[in-house]
Amino acid sequence: MTARILIVEDEALVAMELRFVLEDLGHQVVGTAADARTARNIVRETEVDLALVDIHLSDGPTGIELGRELGQEIGVTVLFMTANPGMVRNGVAGTIGVLSKPTDERAVQTAVDYALRRRTGEPVQYAPPQLQLFG
Repeated sequence: MTARILIVEDEALVAMELRFVLEDLGHQVVGTAADARTARNIVRETEVDLALVDIHLSDGPTGIELGRELGQEIGVTVLFMTANPGMVRNGVAGTIGVLSKPTDERAVQTAVDYALRRRTGEPVQYAPPQLQLFG
């Protein structure tokens, strides 16, 4: 299953590594954004299936509100990726869950696969252990 994925991450090396992992898995990375405004512009201009969203971006801790907006208002499937998972411990409406950073290629692959299966309504037995699901 090929998906159009947006990476919202302010650390360029992390974003680049994620891009390589996702493209190796056969996905199309439609863009990377270091801040919420850039992410919104990309979503306005292109179709996005999944967004991997960090919480702390170059414009501050704007990822939580961005994730809620993308998930609830625009219909993008959202997974948070952050070193601060406690900031979203109680969940964020319209989003699936959080993957703690640092992470590895396998965890990204299984979390993305899980999120995309949920997006298309495919049955999913259980979430990958590294992915903390929201209620």
